[in-house]
Amino acid sequence: MRFEGKTALITGAAGGIGSTLVAALRSEGARVAVSDRDSHAIEAEAHLDGNLCDGAFCDALPGRALEELGGLDLVFNNAGVITRGDVTTATNADWDLTMGVNVEAPFRICRAVIPLMAERGGGAIVNTSSCWGLRPGPYHPLYVMSKAAIASLTQCLGRDHAHQGIRVNAVCPNEVDTPMLRSGFAARGFDPEKAIEDLNASVPVGHIASPEEIVDVMLFLASDAARYMCGALVEVNGGKPVI
Repeated sequence: MRFEGKTALITGAAGGIGSTLVAALRSEGARVAVSDRDSHAIEAEAHLDGNLCDGAFCDALPGRALEELGGLDLVFNNAGVITRGDVTTATNADWDLTMGVNVEAPFRICRAVIPLMAERGGGAIVNTSSCWGLRPGPYHPLYVMSKAAIASLTQCLGRDHAHQGIRVNAVCPNEVDTPMLRSGFAARGFDPEKAIEDLNASVPVGHIASPEEIVDVMLFLASDAARYMCGALVEVNGGKPVI
């Protein structure tokens, strides 16, 4: 029960990683506020749904979570979108969505929650970056840019706010077997099962990550076991490089 008595806010809570994270935190004693476009199928203490491209919504989200839960110890900026294709095919709408969800929303949430955590003596923020934000892969320039921005933001905040007892770190996955990954294959005309099988063969440990394998690292970063980690970018890739 590492999180007994702790309170947490999770964005992207209805997705594959998010829903797994919610269940894991609650099983270890945390009280959780969830946020997504529609998170009501997820069991949690508070549902704070909305549009992460709405700046005012993001600015207010940590305060609303604190009010609902009676405190706010942990924040997981987990929501994300993947925009594919080279730069010549990227639209203004693609830019707005990718930067809005992947960059501006975590920035606004961090900006709003850090003073709240500082008043309460500290806390932990876990951002979701990507291996692709550290070493860019092909034909995903918007996604790569956004995840590189979150990696840099994490390093900056980890340094700037450690003295306040606030630890900011990021998990950096490679491919994860989630509904978002599978629907992306289907949208491009691939059989998701065959595509996952091919991806599994490309990973040294033999398979792409399950949501649980990413969540385990996120929980570690949020826990007291990671109390000396600030601004860390933790790759969880099964030994597979970005290619």
